[in-house]
Amino acid sequence: MVEKVPEPVEVNRAGMLAGVAHGFLGRRGGVSTGEVAGLNAGLGAGDDDGAVTENRARAVTAVLPGAELVTVYQVHSPDCVMAEAAWPIAERPHADAIVTRTSGLLLGIVTADCAPVLLADREAGVIGAAHAGWKGAIGGVTDRTIEAMEELGASRTRIAAAIGPCIAQASYEVDDGFRELFLEKDAAAGACFSAGRAGHWQFDLEGYVAMRLESAGIGGVERLGLDTYAAPERFYSYRRATHHGEATYGRQLSLIGL
Repeated sequence: MVEKVPEPVEVNRAGMLAGVAHGFLGRRGGVSTGEVAGLNAGLGAGDDDGAVTENRARAVTAVLPGAELVTVYQVHSPDCVMAEAAWPIAERPHADAIVTRTSGLLLGIVTADCAPVLLADREAGVIGAAHAGWKGAIGGVTDRTIEAMEELGASRTRIAAAIGPCIAQASYEVDDGFRELFLEKDAAAGACFSAGRAGHWQFDLEGYVAMRLESAGIGGVERLGLDTYAAPERFYSYRRATHHGEATYGRQLSLIGL
């Protein structure tokens, strides 16, 4: 019998963050099985705890071997925390972004359609990671992350950011009420919606997050343009799992470290 060779962890990287240890991971290269088969990093996916622990260890090794993983209990907020050391999983703060200037830490964000954003000021040695679902995005999670990085010595004009795998506009249908929430906040957000069927629109989450980052005046923004919904073999997707009537869905990790 030929032993099956383990699939390697897929790491998607951004040119904008070249020289900084980082990676946007998907579902390839993990040990989870069933509906969350692959590199599921979500603690709330109904997965085996041992499999999630192994998947997270593989993710760390693929991006910054030997680093300590730091994650938060994500709640779709604009809140950002500063990390000086790794905290126990059971004591994760409720927030949706993390910043640090401490070497040996690997900041991690889990997503399954929401936009993961990784940021770095190489000169100051300050990094950040943000979970930008539509609620966090409109609430200003990326603005809070940039401000927190500045508190650690970063300069926003030097900050580079990359937006990883998330649901694409073609896959993200919303209704009139959803669009109005954004227009009430900022009329410029209208550019992130294209007309769909009657009473509905296609929302460009990646474009909106990029717009918020660019309007904050940072040094540069890169969009990876990877659609989680349309690539089931590569990425987990909450909306796809819902449309297919699946009982649960996995989460992928996006990581950045010093």
